[in-house]
Amino acid sequence: MSAVLDDVQSTVDVRELEVGGAEGPLAARLYLSKAPGAPAKRDTLVVFFHGGGFVSGDLQEADEFLRYLTECDASRAVLASNYTLATVKPFPAAVEDAHAVLLWANKHKAKLGWSGKKLVVAGIEAGANLAAVCGLMARDRAAPKLAGQILIMPMLDPGLSTCSMRQMNECPDREHMTNVCAEAYRGYLPHAADRAHPYASPLRSTRLKNLPPALILSAEGDPLCDEAEQYGAKLINSGVRTTVRRMPPAPLAEPGGRNDCACKVHAMGEIATFLAALDR
Repeated sequence: MSAVLDDVQSTVDVRELEVGGAEGPLAARLYLSKAPGAPAKRDTLVVFFHGGGFVSGDLQEADEFLRYLTECDASRAVLASNYTLATVKPFPAAVEDAHAVLLWANKHKAKLGWSGKKLVVAGIEAGANLAAVCGLMARDRAAPKLAGQILIMPMLDPGLSTCSMRQMNECPDREHMTNVCAEAYRGYLPHAADRAHPYASPLRSTRLKNLPPALILSAEGDPLCDEAEQYGAKLINSGVRTTVRRMPPAPLAEPGGRNDCACKVHAMGEIATFLAALDR
């Protein structure tokens, strides 16, 4: 383990806990900075959902990334939560869990060391899909109030119709990436009719007004790149304050490659700038 990661571990307190999902408790982790002068109650809570294509993944997958995210600013708390995987129950179980976790967090501020001032939803890959959908659900159901959404290399198009996705099929070495996405969606959305539902495919939504400000991070060479940037353009056209940034290529052939990319490039700076802007 690197000395840098050792330093991050020594300055971040990680607590295992349970949160309330749609149909029962879910495992979660709370990340709090131990830096000198860290407030007793953080003004910002970032609720994060892991990747794994809806069919795999767990709290450990993004642990290093979330430690860095917490260590960067002592005034924020980060809550990472599991959700029901499609192998257990398909759509809409995961999105109902994600929305329920946000409601739970809003009711348990003291337990989380959070002042209740700003609630931000975030995720990577499939988790970023859930984060985007939570923005829609929170608006449609009038709760909870979200200050922002952070979508990191999000899965937003079950139709796999974008150019960046189709181009993977032109390269034998990368064709498997498209196949992995297709298989994930088959597990998550076994009923074809669900693929047009905005809570499954935010990119297809025709109602994107009055959503929280968004930061969308894509990555060069990622099959998910175009759908991320198209969603950003649609949000901007709907009047949603949105920042879209493209990062260097992620090592997609490696397990957790998207987390590794987000952890080691300028994602932290983009996130810090975005969260700071929410105060204005």
